[in-house]
Amino acid sequence: MDSLLDALQEGRLIELPENNKEHALQFLAHILEAIPTIPAGTDIVGLVMARERATGTAIGRGWACPHARTSYDDDLLCVVGWSPTGIDYGSPDGLPVSIVAMYLVPDNQRNHYLKEVSMLAKALKAYDGLDKLRSAKELNEVREHLLDMVSATKETAGPDTRARMIQLQARPGVAAIAVPDWANLVVEPVTIIAGPGLKPVVLAQNRNLVDALDSAAGLVDGVASSGSFQNGGWRIMKRGTVTYQGDRVAYECLAIATVRSNLASGK
Repeated sequence: MDSLLDALQEGRLIELPENNKEHALQFLAHILEAIPTIPAGTDIVGLVMARERATGTAIGRGWACPHARTSYDDDLLCVVGWSPTGIDYGSPDGLPVSIVAMYLVPDNQRNHYLKEVSMLAKALKAYDGLDKLRSAKELNEVREHLLDMVSATKETAGPDTRARMIQLQARPGVAAIAVPDWANLVVEPVTIIAGPGLKPVVLAQNRNLVDALDSAAGLVDGVASSGSFQNGGWRIMKRGTVTYQGDRVAYECLAIATVRSNLASGK
């Protein structure tokens, strides 16, 4: 399961900000879109959501494996989301989903993807610690349980995979978002207040984020119509709305920094 190990090694194990299925899928898809090697304009969110509507991707035992297929050639990529409370995902066994392993599958990686998912299914059957994984309280526990689970396939894993697992097990704990290889990935909560005749008001702790959005043309239209907006290295993802008197609306969003920059230092 090389792509799953890549995700653990490169910091793509992320605590999901909420337990809504649709929002969790959109969040992880935006994370994949933020990877610099992904061609600009690749609508991973749309691809993931369309496939989910066609076929549910919960595989049981607290796991789901949504994916998006693309027409270009590149590496198979995985991002892993962890929900501490579990997501009502419509699983065949009725269990809430605590781990969402999302794959981006380029044309040249379809066989690799099928092999990896098959190995994952075998690992889920062999691993006797899934109850502990579902009851984990923090991200480093999840990481250790995932490494233990992958070790259930060690008999079929090659020497390179086993060596990488040893290196990962020796590494110190990782942070929820910012890790050495993904220090450019920043996630910030942001609220946008809009209404008839009003200039949008951006409420956030990060000064660079506020500066990027304060005068951005089309901010409210983009968030309201498509649920996302991009400007100044930030991708804005709508999570919910609250409507007030006077047709004023508060858009509760997450902002994801999509380029390597000093965005994280904005105060």
